Amino acid sequence: MERRQAVLSHQQAVRVKKPGLHRDGTGLYLQITRDGVKSWIIRYMLHGRARYMGIGPFPVVSLAQAREKAAEIRRILRVDGLDPLHLRHADRLSRKLEQAKSVTFRICAEKFISANRVAWKNEKHTWQWTRTLELYAYPTIGELPVGEIDTPLMLKILQPIWDTATVTATRVRGRIERIIQYAITAGFRKGDNPARWKGHLENLLPKPSRVAKVKNQPALPWAEIPAFMARLRKIDSVPARALEFTILAAARSGETLGARWSEIDQDARLWIVPPERIKSKREHRVPLSEPTVKILETMLPWRKTDDSFVFPGARPDQPLSNMSMLMLLRRMGRSDITAHGFRSTFRDWTAENTNATREVAEMALAHVIPSKVEAAYRRGDLLEKRRELMAVWSGYCAMVIDQHPS
Repeated sequence: MERRQAVLSHQQAVRVKKPGLHRDGTGLYLQITRDGVKSWIIRYMLHGRARYMGIGPFPVVSLAQAREKAAEIRRILRVDGLDPLHLRHADRLSRKLEQAKSVTFRICAEKFISANRVAWKNEKHTWQWTRTLELYAYPTIGELPVGEIDTPLMLKILQPIWDTATVTATRVRGRIERIIQYAITAGFRKGDNPARWKGHLENLLPKPSRVAKVKNQPALPWAEIPAFMARLRKIDSVPARALEFTILAAARSGETLGARWSEIDQDARLWIVPPERIKSKREHRVPLSEPTVKILETMLPWRKTDDSFVFPGARPDQPLSNMSMLMLLRRMGRSDITAHGFRSTFRDWTAENTNATREVAEMALAHVIPSKVEAAYRRGDLLEKRRELMAVWSGYCAMVIDQHPS
């Protein structure tokens, strides 16, 4: 029977307030901090050195329970010859590993997206990530522990779409690879990444470049623009005005959809698109021609604040859907073209019908300058020359439309 040098009672444990260690016996102490927090600890000797191990807070752990735990710790030390602290650490590590095994791919994906959305260009990018995973990855591996995803599962996801939707398939593969790599780094998975291309899936799937050639966005021939614009202007809807504005400004549809009134300088007749919404990550000043200014005037009734979207969606605090222009084109019977394709239309018209230089045309489209040397020497954005070009573009459309009534 173990001897006790001193014995606490439950009432003593409740009443005692003095900070410090209060002995119960055989190495068990009630510890009280300066803030009055009470907890149980046990002191034991190992290899000639004193070790301290917490047992739990008082009164959550009662005096009787603390004594039982202390007795078990002494048994482990004396009978098994093991260090109770090391056992506790090993047990915690084991529980963490077991918990990690239960973390699903969906949970890892959500954690990855949450961690990276701040660095991504816009909410559309976050939506694209989420949507592709929902369509292609989650049905197969979403609820599986991320540590159980293997190569056959990757092939089950990719093979049905590799030949028919190659671009989408490569994006899905790349996104899964990054999520699994995140899981490995975070300790949710061990081993290789089954979604990696180099040295792995490249041996099982044909190269994307050999399956499907990159296709340009379907564009309307510039000679057909007048008739198209005439039809478009007769449609009384926000998507129609957004598409008309996009065409006349030679803008990307995403830039138009995300435009806010704070970006419009009405006095200078400029639309200043901030760097975070531009592919080149550089501020882009778009000169506004007379027709684009009139479009903005028609949208003024929807303006509530400077932060309001120029082309609002169903709710004023939300922009139009990124599908709105595509659906409009389909309703017009033009599913053969895309909103983005009108940039190619503008570029072709510029080359064949104006004396504008290549630099002016490319800058009107906010294209990245491929030559670093050329980019270093070019300081301005050729604004006035672009203003003239956009006025000619808008004027040309209006003039030809008058001659070709629909």
